[in-house]
Amino acid sequence: MLTYLQIRDLAIVSHLELELRPGMTALTGETGAGKSILIEALGLVLGDKAEAGLIRVGCERAEILAEIDLDRAPDARDWLVAQGLDDDNACVIRRLIAREGRSRAFINGRAATSAQLRDLGERLVDIHGQHAHQSLLRPDAQRDLLDAYGRHGDKSAAVATAFRTFRDLDQRLQALEAASTDRAARLDLLRFQVAELAALGLSVADIQNLDQEQRRLSHLGRLQETVGRLLILLADGEPAIDDQLRTATRELDELAGIDPALTESRDLLETAAIHASEAAAGLRRYLDGLDLDPALLQTVEHRLGQIHDLARKYRVKPTELPELLEQRRAELEALEQSDLTLGDLRERRERMWCDFLAAATELTHARRAAAEQLAPTVTRSMQQLGMSGGQFEIQLDPLPAERASAHGLERVEMWVSANPGQPLQPLARVASGGELSRISLAIQVATAECGRVPTLVFDEVDVGIGGGVAEIVGRLLRKLGESRQVLCVTHLPQVAAQAHHQLRVRKEIIEGETFTRIEPLDDRARIDEIARMLGGTEITARTRDHASEMLDWTR
Repeated sequence: MLTYLQIRDLAIVSHLELELRPGMTALTGETGAGKSILIEALGLVLGDKAEAGLIRVGCERAEILAEIDLDRAPDARDWLVAQGLDDDNACVIRRLIAREGRSRAFINGRAATSAQLRDLGERLVDIHGQHAHQSLLRPDAQRDLLDAYGRHGDKSAAVATAFRTFRDLDQRLQALEAASTDRAARLDLLRFQVAELAALGLSVADIQNLDQEQRRLSHLGRLQETVGRLLILLADGEPAIDDQLRTATRELDELAGIDPALTESRDLLETAAIHASEAAAGLRRYLDGLDLDPALLQTVEHRLGQIHDLARKYRVKPTELPELLEQRRAELEALEQSDLTLGDLRERRERMWCDFLAAATELTHARRAAAEQLAPTVTRSMQQLGMSGGQFEIQLDPLPAERASAHGLERVEMWVSANPGQPLQPLARVASGGELSRISLAIQVATAECGRVPTLVFDEVDVGIGGGVAEIVGRLLRKLGESRQVLCVTHLPQVAAQAHHQLRVRKEIIEGETFTRIEPLDDRARIDEIARMLGGTEITARTRDHASEMLDWTR
C-alpha cells in the first residue's frame, strides 16, 4: 500500500508531501489544478520514461519519492528479496530527473534501473485511465487473474512442474540422440583414443617427475664438475673451509676464557663448522650417487617425446593428458550404454508428457468453469457502469502441442464489447480510455478478493457518465477500497462522496508563479468541496445540504 508520496519541482508542483491511507481516496479539484500531475508522478516513480520538460521552470531537477507498506504485497516483497533490494518490510522508491544528464532511480537507497522500477511497479500499483500502464492489458496477467479468481494455484503449479520436467527430459534425449547419430564411428574413435592414452600409463605426478629427471640428466656434467669443486673447497682442499672454521673455533675458545664477550662469536663459528662438515658430507653422497649412464637420458627423452607428441595431437597440456583419458573413458562408457539410456529416456519423456497433458487438461477444465462464472459477473458490472448492452467474455484458445508451455494448453484472453452491436474484441484493443477504465473497474471489483496488486489508481474513470451511473461507479470503487487501496481522480460529486477519504487539489498563483497544493479534507471541508462540485462557482445553502446528504448516505 502506498503510504507517502513526495514531489519536488515537477511541472507546477514546487514541493508536495502527501500521506495516504487505506480504503478509497478521492482526489478532486478544479480542472487544471494538477490532479493529473499526481498520476504522472506515480508513473515516473514506477518506471515511466522521464523527460527534462517535466521539470519545473527554473529548476535543474525534479524528484519523486514514494514509500510503500509491503504487508499486502507478497509478490513485491519476494521480488525485492530476489533482487537483493529488500529492507525488512519497507520499500522506498526515489526517482531523480535532471535537466542535464541522465535520470537516476533508487530502491531502498540502492541504485536501480528503469526496468527494475517497472518490474517492481507492476507488483505494487495498477494505474487505470487514458494514460494508463496497466497489467490487465497483458495476456499473461489476464491468465494469472483468471487462475487467481478460480483458485487454480495448485493446478497451475502442477502443470508448470510437469512441463519443466518433460522439457528437461526432452532436451537430454535430443542431446543423446544427436550424439548417437554417428555412434559407430564415434565408438571406434573413442576406443582407439582410450587405448592410445592408456598406453602411457602415467599420472600427472609421473609426467612432472619425468620432466625433472630429464633436466637433471641433461646437466650431469655441470652437476658433477660444480659439486666436485665445492667439495674440494669445503673439505678436500688445502686449506679446507671446515678445517679453517674449526681452527678459528679453538682459538676463540681460548680467548673466551679471557673475555667472555667472545663466547657468542665462538659458538657461531662452531655451528658454522658443523654445517660446513654436514654440507660436505651431503655433497659427497650426491656425487657418489650421480648416474652417468647416457642410455637413461635417452630413455627419459624418448618417453617425454611420446608425451609431448600426444599433447600436441590432442591440443592439451602434457599434464592434462590423464584427465583427458578419464573424459574419453566416461564418454565411451556412456555411449556404449546409450542404447539402454535412450530407451529409458524415451519412456520417461513419454510418461511425463502424459502427466503434463493430464494436469494441463484438468487446469483447462477449471479455467473454463472460472471463465463461465467470471464473465457474466463482469458483464453485469459493465452494464451498471453505463455500458448498456456491453458484454465480457474470456476466451481460451487451444494451442498446438508444439506451443504448449508451463502455463498450459491454451491462450487466455479477455474480450469485450462496450456497446450494443459492436463485435467482441480483445481488451487491449478497446479504443476509449474511459470505457477501458470502467471495464477494468468492473474486472477489478469482480476479482477483488484474489487480486495481488495492493494499490489501484483510477484516473477519471467517470469520463462521459453522470447521474445514477456515476453513483454506481462510486459504490464499486468504495467496495473495491474495502480490500485494496484505491486512489480515484474524479470530477463527479457522486463518485467523490463515496470515498473513505478526500483530497483537494488546488492551484495557487503567488508572485506570478503557479503552485499546486493538496490538502486532506475533514467532514466540513468535504461538504464544501462536494457542494462546489455540485454547484460550480456559486455555492448555496441548498447545495451544501445536498452535499451533506450525499456524504451521509455513505456513512
